[in-house]
Amino acid sequence: MKKAQGCSKLFDSWTDITAKNGIAAAADHSRIKDLDKGILLVEMDHPGWKQILQTKQSKLLNDFRCRFPELEISGIALILGQGKTQDKNQNDEKTQTAKEIEAPVLKEEPEVTGFAVKGIDAINDEELKETLKKLGQTISDREKR
Repeated sequence: MKKAQGCSKLFDSWTDITAKNGIAAAADHSRIKDLDKGILLVEMDHPGWKQILQTKQSKLLNDFRCRFPELEISGIALILGQGKTQDKNQNDEKTQTAKEIEAPVLKEEPEVTGFAVKGIDAINDEELKETLKKLGQTISDREKR
């Protein structure tokens, strides 16, 4: 029963943990889909959000491990879904046909050198484009310190 309650709290914690890591907007475009054999499966609705989540993947993993040690989370896998993830009641059949799945990342955060996002101008979603630009600028500014 305790493990089931822990899993329920895990799914509900996504918004808090993304906000803690400075990517609160990502919670509207992603969700925890499953926890299987210690791997937390996170689905998002756009490749841009996947990139943003990848920049914080190590910190997200550490936060989940600290908050839910009893679940023994060993990694996070990011998948790109086919539609909006805001609708929490969407059909599982639709989400099972994910376009891409990545192995869990247990390493440090990826090294980012300067702000050069390939193809950012090809993104049609202006809100996402602005978010990516701000994220890139924040990363560049932190590297300069």
